[in-house]
Amino acid sequence: MVMRRINKKKDFWVIAYDIADDLRRSRIVKLIEKCGVRVNYSVFECLLTDVQLKKLQEEIGKLMLPSEDSVVYYPLCLDCYSKIIYTPNRQTKPKVVAVV
Repeated sequence: MVMRRINKKKDFWVIAYDIADDLRRSRIVKLIEKCGVRVNYSVFECLLTDVQLKKLQEEIGKLMLPSEDSVVYYPLCLDCYSKIIYTPNRQTKPKVVAVV
């Protein structure tokens, strides 16, 4: 059997969270760490396909308590991504996650 890898379009997302409970926060952070790079205490950068983003949002939604927690997903265009300035300068870029 020959397996072909199909390139899927990925978009750049900044994901920020405010999770009140330590256990919920820890579980949500573990989910986001699988597909992104932490750039601040509660902020991640991720390159995701539409399917990956939807799955991540669903999994986070199952763990959140909407009356206490919030997660915000900011899309950034590639032109905006190329203009990001890090202080101090950071070499690590978001992980490119294989689509299965």
